[in-house]
Amino acid sequence: MTHSGSRGAKLPSASRTTMTQLIFPEHANALGKAFGGQVMAWADMCGGICSMRHTGGLTVTASVDELHFENSIAIGDVAVIEAQVNATFSRSMEVEVSVAGENPRTGARWQCVSSRMTFVAIDADGKPCSVAPLQLDSDDDAARAAAATRRRAERLSRRRSVAGT
Repeated sequence: MTHSGSRGAKLPSASRTTMTQLIFPEHANALGKAFGGQVMAWADMCGGICSMRHTGGLTVTASVDELHFENSIAIGDVAVIEAQVNATFSRSMEVEVSVAGENPRTGARWQCVSSRMTFVAIDADGKPCSVAPLQLDSDDDAARAAAATRRRAERLSRRRSVAGT
């Protein structure tokens, strides 16, 4: 369940994270474009930092879904990775991560990758622990949380279907 206005709740803006990475040849494939796996690693890192900022502790990646590669990023361009918590649940949260390419000379940007990741909060013993509620401060926050809650229900339903076969 997504929480709103509860004690200890945190705004999405409190954990929003932005990272940048210059694309070097070691990040690229034979076509001079960033490796998909490298971009995924940066997205996971940014999402992980965002989730840890929200929880104030350790988190681990539980799942990645809806990851779409739309455009590429070339050597010499900058990857701009942004993450935001969409919704929190008892021990997990959905984090939306987007990656844009940026021409460092002109500042022009284009959308490259979008994804949603689920992170689980972990205590000092490595066990899942509770997550602070998310304070919904705008209509956009509420819409993101409602959509995330629906996606979570679908993920859990698929998991139960697979487990039952």
